[in-house]
Amino acid sequence: MKRTMLVLLFVALGVSLVFGAGTKEEAATAAGPKTIRWAYWGSGERVTISQKAIELYESRNPGVKVNPEVSGGAGDHFVKVDTQLAGGDGPDIIQMGGNIPDYASVLLPLDSYAGNLLNTAVIDPSAVASGTIGGKLLGVSTGVTMPALVYNKSLIERVGAPLPKTSMTYDEFRAYLMVLKGKLPSGVYPMQDIGVMSTNSTPFGYWSRFNGTPLYTAATASTAVTAKDAQKYLELFADFRKNGLIPPPDVAAGYAESNADSSALIAGKVAIGYLYTNQLSGYQAATTDELALIEFPGAAATKALWQAPSQFYTVNKDSKNAEETVKFINFLVNDPEAARILGSNRGTSASASARAAGSSSPVDQKILDYMQVAGPHSSAETDHVPNDTEFNSTLFLIYQRVAFGQITPAQGGQQVYELLLRLIAK
Repeated sequence: MKRTMLVLLFVALGVSLVFGAGTKEEAATAAGPKTIRWAYWGSGERVTISQKAIELYESRNPGVKVNPEVSGGAGDHFVKVDTQLAGGDGPDIIQMGGNIPDYASVLLPLDSYAGNLLNTAVIDPSAVASGTIGGKLLGVSTGVTMPALVYNKSLIERVGAPLPKTSMTYDEFRAYLMVLKGKLPSGVYPMQDIGVMSTNSTPFGYWSRFNGTPLYTAATASTAVTAKDAQKYLELFADFRKNGLIPPPDVAAGYAESNADSSALIAGKVAIGYLYTNQLSGYQAATTDELALIEFPGAAATKALWQAPSQFYTVNKDSKNAEETVKFINFLVNDPEAARILGSNRGTSASASARAAGSSSPVDQKILDYMQVAGPHSSAETDHVPNDTEFNSTLFLIYQRVAFGQITPAQGGQQVYELLLRLIAK
């Protein structure tokens, strides 16, 4: 009897262990992989390449599943995300644009992950700064664009002039323009007159940063630019004009410089122009000559360049898989294979390790090469002057009056200074 009871006891215990083990396995299976919800906007190519990046990450991380939540446009994206956040069911990754400060209260600060799960050391400083709101790193730039000087490499080679160095001081740059002038045929000038552009506040903004006098500081609602500072900028181009380094004002005024179709560079009237890096593809498509990029003078010494962010990867502060989400963002931003898949669809990478992967597109590769040099020569973008559109249009008029000799650079400098004070006080 006792032996029978012992046998039954062992059988019962064995059954219990078997079913107990089965229950744990079923529970583990039921839990499934860690899921990351990635909300972004876009269509066509962006959806395709994003899915390829997801598949690559999942193949390396079998315990992770990334679910994209795609909206066609930014408007639909934020309506959807706002509804989800209000209901306590927001996605883990929320793609943001320039409105990132508006969402600061619902985003997870990423500072504690920097240096371990998120390698910010290889990301250009100004890109990190652009995602830092109120002293906290809230977003990681998906990609950036930068101001650059673009030159017609084929033209310069045809006339037998040396190619420009990527980085130069202002003195070196002026000396180079003089050499170039001596090689170019009559009616072709070394550089476009940057002041004739509708976006002329960008090169003026660069020069003011180079000069250590930023146009505007929002925190103090003030400008560091004086009338004398603005006068120096106008005198710089007056010198270029006097020495035939830029076209005469009547010639320059014939080119709106709003795109490749209205560009003096593409028309063959100048050897060097200005653009943002994301415009290079359109300009290159408009000419059979080869174009290439160099920095604005003095950038290496002053870090006066900046990067304008395209979008940001941000993390919902209520994410249930915050660490895995940050790891995925690090992959999207810094992984060389991911970089080759994603290309420049969300902007040119601000990560040195991603840029090192190169690109299959010759134009994208030129941008990558430029940013490898210019990225470290950048710093946080200066705050935009209030009423920026009016500032651009009025600065253009003042510049033109100086160019045509209607007022002196000193008078123009005073007018620029008074313009800044008036717009800031509005």
